[in-house]
Amino acid sequence: MALVKEISHLSSVSHSFQYKYLKSRKLHKPICSLHFNNKPNSSNSSPFTEKHSIGRFERESWLYRDDPTFSSSSSSCSLPYDSNSIRENDIVLQLPELKKLLQVLREKRKRNVGCGGEKERRIGNVFLVGTGPGDPELLTVKALRVIQSADLLLYDRLVSNDVLDLVGDHARLLYVGKTAGYHSRTQEEIHELLLNFAEAGANVVRLKGGDPLVFGRGGEEMDFLQQQGIQVTVIPGITAASGIAAELGIPLTHRGVANSVRFLTGHSRKGGTDPLYVAESAADPDSTLVIYMGLATLPSLALKLIHHGLQADTPAAAVERGTTPQQRIVFSRLQDLAEKISLVELVSPTLIIIGKVVALSPLWPESYKEASFLVEAR
Repeated sequence: MALVKEISHLSSVSHSFQYKYLKSRKLHKPICSLHFNNKPNSSNSSPFTEKHSIGRFERESWLYRDDPTFSSSSSSCSLPYDSNSIRENDIVLQLPELKKLLQVLREKRKRNVGCGGEKERRIGNVFLVGTGPGDPELLTVKALRVIQSADLLLYDRLVSNDVLDLVGDHARLLYVGKTAGYHSRTQEEIHELLLNFAEAGANVVRLKGGDPLVFGRGGEEMDFLQQQGIQVTVIPGITAASGIAAELGIPLTHRGVANSVRFLTGHSRKGGTDPLYVAESAADPDSTLVIYMGLATLPSLALKLIHHGLQADTPAAAVERGTTPQQRIVFSRLQDLAEKISLVELVSPTLIIIGKVVALSPLWPESYKEASFLVEAR
């Protein structure tokens, strides 16, 4: 994998509220922010960037060059147990190099302005780029061009390692991913990073898995930056629903079987077990449901759908790490799906597809006779 530099949090940190916050933190002693997970089937086997994966810290090694406790070959660094301490220590350790990078960008901007009578201030550009569900060959040509020409890339957890391998050697990357119980950056901090580096004149790429405007909070980032006068270009990506359904040979709509498709988030309020929203209309037998981030709330979701009239034997599929070499698939009837997922221990990210079209997949384990019946029944 090409070793690419990564850019971190807080651009004009010296004047931002985050910098003031960091200066107020009291660290007991230097703490290494590394903790490599070498267990089988854990972060090392993931096609994505997990919070303590080796790949993440290899890409971010430039941020820790002044930290004497850092060693890319070490897997036994001491860490505080709670994720808030890990996050805060990461930010403190990264801060010196981030400040240096901002200064370099500002000096470069001044040099470019000087002679030619150009505007005194050149604002950089921000690109919100969707990278698809994981397979790098699903990137758009436009996304690839922007990724390879960026100065700085802020990337999420679900941007696959194969996609990150395509980043230009001159670029720097910063992991800003979120997972349950660990947010490497808050959403507000991500906003400030994008703003401050753009103001310093950098071409900033915000990399997101799937499509940036489908359950990716891209709309919030775009709105914030536009209010600050920063130009934002959105480059769409293949959302997981489309990419993974195609991988399985599932048509999300099909004449006589499903006349609509609905995307739902499985997230709950405050980490509970109930999904945010399941309307009675979501239990439409003529529609296909695709649930993002729904592992934790699936048991409740399935019960509610059945309660609202969806047949308990509706075909369903759950796909872990879809379109990547680590893809795993569970096919089931709706009433048994949560149990089967639990038995094989699927992990995030897992996409769930519910609807009669699932039985049209050539991978559907039951007879093709049923699939034919679905098409001919109308």
